[in-house]
Amino acid sequence: MTTPTTLPDPGGAESERPAGAPDSAPPDLPTGAPPRWKVVTRAGATIWVNRKARLGLVVLAFFLLVAVLAPVLAPYGPTVNDFERSAGPSGAHWFGTTAAGEDVLSQVIYGARISLLVGFVAGALSTVVAVVVGLSWGYVRGWAADVVNFVVNLFLVIPGLPLMIVIAAYLQNSGLGMIIFVVVLTGWAFGARVLRSQTQSLRGRDFVTAAQFSGESSARVVFREILPNMTSIIASSFFGAATAAILAESGLSFLGLGDTTQVSWGTMLFWAQNSNALLTGQWVLLLAPGLCIALLATSLSLVNFGVDGLSNPRLREGSGR
Repeated sequence: MTTPTTLPDPGGAESERPAGAPDSAPPDLPTGAPPRWKVVTRAGATIWVNRKARLGLVVLAFFLLVAVLAPVLAPYGPTVNDFERSAGPSGAHWFGTTAAGEDVLSQVIYGARISLLVGFVAGALSTVVAVVVGLSWGYVRGWAADVVNFVVNLFLVIPGLPLMIVIAAYLQNSGLGMIIFVVVLTGWAFGARVLRSQTQSLRGRDFVTAAQFSGESSARVVFREILPNMTSIIASSFFGAATAAILAESGLSFLGLGDTTQVSWGTMLFWAQNSNALLTGQWVLLLAPGLCIALLATSLSLVNFGVDGLSNPRLREGSGR
């Protein structure tokens, strides 16, 4: 029978261990945070498991490939007008030609570039503005919060589409940058309000209080402590803003408020309407770009279902709901 050995306890008490046992056992230390690539992989797997998000990713990847490989896929240049005017579908022109003698299929392929560019750039800029305003608005108190509250509510109360039309009409023919500017100016307020609510719920958490007591600046607390906990909400806000930007660009271009010399799905609808495509039997001129706009916007909305599952496990498919 082994004789217990008395050991001093750090708190002043004594503990016993069998003789011959090692002086100390290795503690159970945490292995630390998982590598960043594992976090990204896990998030991607969560999105991919969702059937709606998976379909949206496939459709979105298809349009991205079409936009990148447009010079290879398009049979002709988008502005080449050496063909018969208002011709129907044929072996040489699968979707027919426009009233100006341009190949419709080539314009549909090249039009994906403008819609995706405006959607992702305007969506990213709207999200950045919403993040900066929303997090700052949710963290600060006093008169500064009241001022931001007034500005955000002002943009939320004013109808977005009429404001967009007024600004675009004033800045007409200013190029693609004008469309992006108008979309960003009118599309950041809703995301800022959502992020403000989440910031207010995180402001009283222990890790935020600890950062404040340690002397961290307000900017560091907001963007280093609170921001990483809202990644999925920010990603969801981006996809929502990108969808709205694509629809806004198409709508403004259809109304003739964009650059009508550029080939996009919206300008295709504009010229098809001007040439009375439906009356001449060229329904493809309206159906092809309109269907592409609807499919692209739908794909982004479907991807958003999977992104929502990152922040709310109840929305994940197969979660036992």
